[in-house]
Amino acid sequence: MLEQELKLKNNHLKNRLVMGSMHTGLEEGLGNLKKLNAFYQARAEGGVGLIITGGYSPNLRGKLTPFSSTFNSWFDVLKHRTVTKTVHQAGAKICLQLLHAGRYAYHPFNHAPSAIKAPINPYKPKAMSKRAVLSTIKSFARSAHLAEKAGYDGVEIMGSEGYLINEFMAAHTNKRTDEFGGSNENRMRFALEIVKAVRANVSSKFIIVFRLSVHDLVENGSSGSDVQAQAKALEAAGVDIFNTGIGWHEARVPTIASMVPQGAFQDASLLLKQTVSVPVIAVNRINTPELANQILQNGKADLISMARPLLADPDFFNKYSQNNSQNINVCIACNQGCLDNVFKGKRATCLVNPRAGFELEYPLEKAAKAKKVLVVGAGPAGMASACYLAEKGHTVTLIDRSNQMGGQFKLAMQIPGKEDFNYTLTYYQSELDKQGVTVKLATEYNDKMAADYDDVVFATGVRPRLAPINCLDGKRIYAYDEVIRGEVPIGKRVAILGAGGIGFDMVAFLTEQKNKSIAQFKSQWGIDETANSHQALEQIYMLKRSAGRFGSELGKTTGWIHRAVAKQQGVIQLEQCNYVGFSNQGLEIEHKGQQQFLDVDTVIACIGQESNNELYNPHQGEAKFHVIGGAKLAAAIDAKRAIFEALMVARHI
Repeated sequence: MLEQELKLKNNHLKNRLVMGSMHTGLEEGLGNLKKLNAFYQARAEGGVGLIITGGYSPNLRGKLTPFSSTFNSWFDVLKHRTVTKTVHQAGAKICLQLLHAGRYAYHPFNHAPSAIKAPINPYKPKAMSKRAVLSTIKSFARSAHLAEKAGYDGVEIMGSEGYLINEFMAAHTNKRTDEFGGSNENRMRFALEIVKAVRANVSSKFIIVFRLSVHDLVENGSSGSDVQAQAKALEAAGVDIFNTGIGWHEARVPTIASMVPQGAFQDASLLLKQTVSVPVIAVNRINTPELANQILQNGKADLISMARPLLADPDFFNKYSQNNSQNINVCIACNQGCLDNVFKGKRATCLVNPRAGFELEYPLEKAAKAKKVLVVGAGPAGMASACYLAEKGHTVTLIDRSNQMGGQFKLAMQIPGKEDFNYTLTYYQSELDKQGVTVKLATEYNDKMAADYDDVVFATGVRPRLAPINCLDGKRIYAYDEVIRGEVPIGKRVAILGAGGIGFDMVAFLTEQKNKSIAQFKSQWGIDETANSHQALEQIYMLKRSAGRFGSELGKTTGWIHRAVAKQQGVIQLEQCNYVGFSNQGLEIEHKGQQQFLDVDTVIACIGQESNNELYNPHQGEAKFHVIGGAKLAAAIDAKRAIFEALMVARHI
């Protein structure tokens, strides 16, 4: 199904896979043009049918930040022709996304339908005058006209995620009393006039994609009947393809993070599919060809959008079409390298593919001289480095003292919401076999081995840090790894020591259900009323020594979800704690200077890790020995850094 051509009214797409819009941080500045070109080239050569760029504003007020890019001049036309030419030479089509940020614009000159400040933005917008509304409509049309001159095959008009057009369409943010506010017919007028103006200023073959918000997931958002009326009117105005929009950025419902079940929002695409006659794109948490084909075969969409999965593996489509899906480096929806980076003003990349966005900076060329390399430790860092080294032409042996590969990822995939981590292990195992790496499990390293190799890479990972607490009555503090592996009994009343990523993972492990169904997920987050039968423990405490917010170091785009889950499960959080002792009476703590006992029968230490670097220590300073990942720095379990260091050491050897 993914490989099938799609005929449009006046155009066509060679297959059903769309690279969805994602801001990369390369859209700004002339200096990044070659990097952006290389980024899109890799995805186009990977076989994708249509690419949709990151968002460009049609005018200055619509810029996301003061430094974000616009597309409204002939200089932009000249600059972008390089990108469109490259994509076309690789056989793909490309659409420019036009995005006016509205009240989400992070500067004091932002515009919105009404002067209502967004909860995620310190800047209150100015309500647009009718003159500003009409001027903005013209700006969209001009930008689309220029996009065609630049060689783009079409534009995607961003009408979802809580940006300006979406703000007009929803009563939540549109309090106007003129012809652009009030009824659904009036609220959609702005979007309709934009589409009509764009269609009047481009050729008949130019593709207009409209990203329509199907589920706003905010109070007083558009209803299902509102969305259907909007879709019908927009189709009549000239839309060629509808993309499905899910959730505003301020919505307190997860939509793309790893804890969202795969394909959770395919019924939103079905709503559009049942309403319009033009093609519809399905979105969000679709990361395998099997799921994509299932959605297409069930008639819920005509096209599949993948953004982050094509960061993870630009050759996604080619591998699928060559019956090599097991070698796809599947996106695990962690957000650590992509969205978290973008929201920090950094370039987007990928935890499982650190070359994403850095195609020109981090090439992996064949080694001038093939070497024999030993990699010690078969966790993510070791597996990745072995694959990269073999790709360069080295002869690689990978050993691990365990009888299984995976390291910390074997633990992570046991956490509800992180089941997709299994895909990464499957990919590496397949890649190790493909690259001819010799794998020896249940094998301890000893110093005599080094003599047989030109280089040795230590990727021996981390071990849990133990809590120095006085224990009586046969009690002991459990480490997080033995709990996850099911090696120790867990009582009904639990204290978790630590408020970082491991602590919140432990909350999920103890309270959440693995492989949660779409219905259970929607019930948990208030999207529908389906019963969720999973029961929590009697009581969980989460303790930390320091003052301040719990989970302050969690990812920017996912931390709020972990905190919300802890709140849903009734976790009691206590800061500024000193741990005194653990006995049959419970856990004795000093909380803000006051002694107290917590009535718990189980205490789990999630207080960090220590490096397993004992094997490397005798060889420090010797050129042929290298250390990466947790063995190098155990400040946090950071798979993104570990896999990046695996790439860097491979480039060095």
